[in-house]
Amino acid sequence: MQIIETISAMRGWSEAERRQNRLIAFVPTMGFLHEGHLCLVRAARKRGDRVVVSIFVNPTQFSPGEDFAGYPRNFARDHELLANENVDVLFHPAVEEIYPAGGQTHVDVEKLSLPLCGASRPGHFRGVATVVTKLFNIVLPHVAIFGEKDFQQLQIIRQLVRDLSMGVEIVGHPIVREPDGLAMSSRNSYLAPEERLAALCLSQSLCKAERLFRRGETYAPAIVRLVLSEIAKQPLAAVEYVKICDAQTLDELEEINRLAVLALAVRIGRARLIDNKTLRQ
Repeated sequence: MQIIETISAMRGWSEAERRQNRLIAFVPTMGFLHEGHLCLVRAARKRGDRVVVSIFVNPTQFSPGEDFAGYPRNFARDHELLANENVDVLFHPAVEEIYPAGGQTHVDVEKLSLPLCGASRPGHFRGVATVVTKLFNIVLPHVAIFGEKDFQQLQIIRQLVRDLSMGVEIVGHPIVREPDGLAMSSRNSYLAPEERLAALCLSQSLCKAERLFRRGETYAPAIVRLVLSEIAKQPLAAVEYVKICDAQTLDELEEINRLAVLALAVRIGRARLIDNKTLRQ
């Protein structure tokens, strides 16, 4: 596995691969990899001739007071995991490489960035959209794989690719869960043992909501009330939001009469956890 740290070297590698008509599949990450990330890497291997994984903790998607400085990092372990997956290139740029002094340009996907996580993390999705655009322009992938746990992020990236006429296929990968149902996340490492147990309220409440929907309940506020009541049983959990939205527009729904997403964000200790469940008629 080759490690590349500069934009010029990364772009040069990709241009050479493209001249050989090789398909480049790309998995952008912030590192501290877990099985969920590795599932994205395996999906990329099925989609492309060459696999590139980036590790870059993007400062512009962290609001003041968030955990940028303390975000978990373990490059040596990440390197070993990716080498074992036969990744072709690990792109690991410095912050100064991605954001040189004097930059003035940002990418803002306006409407999709407003609800859900965007309401409580102002500027977050502008940072995400900007760095993903930069990474696409550097890595030059044919296809990029993103996890569906970050459902709003996935829809924003799909929108920016359409709006900016990028020639990148965006593929969503189903949420990867621990055996007890907790969605895999790098921030799970923040959880103390009792908090880790409390965090199961996210997936458990989503499953109960899905069962209610399958029994015929389509009134969104009733399903939201069920989720809130389930999470309220866990004293360590503080709800940030529980919403049912149109799966494409992210407009909040009152009646579930089309593909919808039940999305939530919950704080447990110092961990902010998100999860979701798609609801299909």
